[in-house]
Amino acid sequence: MDSKTTAGVAIPASVINRIENFNDPSQEWRRLFSEFYGTFLLVIVAAGGGMMSQAFPGAISRTAAVVAPGLMVLGIILFMGKVSGAHLNPAVSIAFALRGDFPWRRVPGYIVVQLIGATLAGLLLKAIIGVSASYGSNYPAADHSVWAAFGMEALLTLGLVSVILGTASGAQNVGLFGAFGVGAYIALAGLWGSPISGTSMNPARTFGPDLASADFTDYWVYVAGPLLGAVVAVGIAFVLRGRGGGRSGSAAAQGALFTEVAVDD
Repeated sequence: MDSKTTAGVAIPASVINRIENFNDPSQEWRRLFSEFYGTFLLVIVAAGGGMMSQAFPGAISRTAAVVAPGLMVLGIILFMGKVSGAHLNPAVSIAFALRGDFPWRRVPGYIVVQLIGATLAGLLLKAIIGVSASYGSNYPAADHSVWAAFGMEALLTLGLVSVILGTASGAQNVGLFGAFGVGAYIALAGLWGSPISGTSMNPARTFGPDLASADFTDYWVYVAGPLLGAVVAVGIAFVLRGRGGGRSGSAAAQGALFTEVAVDD
């Protein structure tokens, strides 16, 4: 096989072979490493902003701290989204599985390495910056209830997962340009939502700094809120586009772009 034609574009055999290798279950470790590394990089930036601000007062504005994770996610999706799908977030992995775009048997492995990557980032930041990793975590605002923070996390994650599912499915599939939509949404959500909940939208992103600082105060907010938002987003995706599990959504979720059929059914 020298090449394969998809949508009128000839794809070299070397590219097809590489993609098929990643579809091989024996190569799952590559996907897992991708999720570990991607989540590590995300938390380095997301938690690092608050910790650097504590170590160097006034050096990093709130605007910079909440925009930076969006830019990092954009970069991660662009440079290795094809490997694992660049979920970087347990809520996203679960949403893709609920949607039928991602095999449930792969969800536990993804979540475990996401949590490990986030924890390593928190510990490394603590060692380098010299302040508690709690300054890089997320907590409800002092003048708002935990339920307000829970509601904000659910609402923000609803938007995030809607953007992710929408840019990875059917006629709305815009390929790698979906990275810009996801990155922009994360930055926008942080700009207006961070004062109440910190804008985590990601159980792993909060877990890492919490474990590194041994402070899990109100952590349930950052698990239950994002999961609720993700589940509702899956329901909305069904209303908008019907059942999942199609070629485009499965390819984006599993990191197998440009293949002819969905993989890992």
